[in-house]
Amino acid sequence: MKHLALLFAAALLAMPVLTAVAPAASSTKKKAKSTARKTATRRKAVPKPPPVSAEQKAEAAETVQSHMSEAMELGIQNAAAMVPFYELLFRQEQQSGGEPLRVLQFGDSHTASDDWAGELRARFQQKFGNGGPGFVQAGRPFAGFRRFDAKSTMSRNWKPEGLLAREGDGLYGIAGVSMATGYANETITLDAEGQTFEFFYLQQPGGGSFTLEDNDVVLDTVSTDGAVGPGFYRKELASGAHHLVLRTLNSAPVRVHGWVLEKRGGITWEQLGINGAQADLLLLWDQQTLRKEIERRNPALVVLAYGTNEARRPDWTAESYAASLKQVVQTIRAASPTTSILIIGAPDQAIYSRRRIVPYEAVDKILIAQREAALANGCAFWNLRAAMGGKGSMKQWVQAGLAQGDFVHFTSPGYRLVGDSLFELIMGQYGVFQTVRRQVLGANDNGPSIKTH
Repeated sequence: MKHLALLFAAALLAMPVLTAVAPAASSTKKKAKSTARKTATRRKAVPKPPPVSAEQKAEAAETVQSHMSEAMELGIQNAAAMVPFYELLFRQEQQSGGEPLRVLQFGDSHTASDDWAGELRARFQQKFGNGGPGFVQAGRPFAGFRRFDAKSTMSRNWKPEGLLAREGDGLYGIAGVSMATGYANETITLDAEGQTFEFFYLQQPGGGSFTLEDNDVVLDTVSTDGAVGPGFYRKELASGAHHLVLRTLNSAPVRVHGWVLEKRGGITWEQLGINGAQADLLLLWDQQTLRKEIERRNPALVVLAYGTNEARRPDWTAESYAASLKQVVQTIRAASPTTSILIIGAPDQAIYSRRRIVPYEAVDKILIAQREAALANGCAFWNLRAAMGGKGSMKQWVQAGLAQGDFVHFTSPGYRLVGDSLFELIMGQYGVFQTVRRQVLGANDNGPSIKTH
């Protein structure tokens, strides 16, 4: 694999360093109704964007598309770090059935909305096959939580543990949030398609029990009593749609992390976003629990999409943030050593200053740190701000209707544009990989074995 990676990197030297985008595909989804109580404070209303004329909007949209098209001619920096992922994509195309490839996207609100991650999921599954939703957080852990490919509900007496908490036991699992209750007959549900079912929960001394049901049939009773640590339940189901229900049986404490539902073959794109999150939050979670759950998911690719909130935190320097990202990468590698890691550079953002819209300067040091950490630790790096058009480009995205009036978050079409752009960029470089691979190994050679499970 090493010689293949080096040749691939050499082939990409003609493709410098940025990002990409293609026209956004519409994926409007109806918001699922839920019996869940609200588990977070009401989100602040997003300011309305400044008024623009139709001509200004069209001009801004044209500028954005021009920047994204130019970025398509460039590439992901340190692209050779993606070779293990590309090799697994290649092999997935050559076979049918078996386990899907899994992608975990950790991030902040840009990830948590599922617009961006959902577009990547849709595009990759269209090309490589639908591997199902993969891991989905239990219940509705925060206001506005959603997955476009699954529907979640929960009853009243569940409480989230984790999210942005920087104090606590850290036993939150792979998504940084567990749902806890001490009441009997509390339920959490999931509606999705798949055939391989797993459930992630927390074992604890004196832990309670719950049943798991599928399409109104009880599958099993699970006790969570035991030494503190992650617990897993697994069962093969009939392929197709499933209505899964967890139901607590007594008043002993129960803490759960999430569902896994997969199909045979294909690929998953699993959204692990938390509104307001910063990358160092992962370092505060119980490392043994996090490591075991990442190991259980065995991802082919991990995407780290942070930076927006870090830019708002004055105590970060480029040096301290790069050191923190290095620890995050080491945490992931400890659980899954062969996984490719892609660090996404922070998007542009802006603020009002003296009635003028100006770029938020602190993004500069975060981007420096993200690039430095990626290159120093064998990760790929994609500069999202550069792909948007560079420093100050968020104003054009807002004028084009592709970003919101807070000059921080994108609109749904904007997120889908970012997702489409990253997909097209990865596919372009995957094409280069396939060409190099054929030259090195031959058209029909599957190459040396790679441990993937």
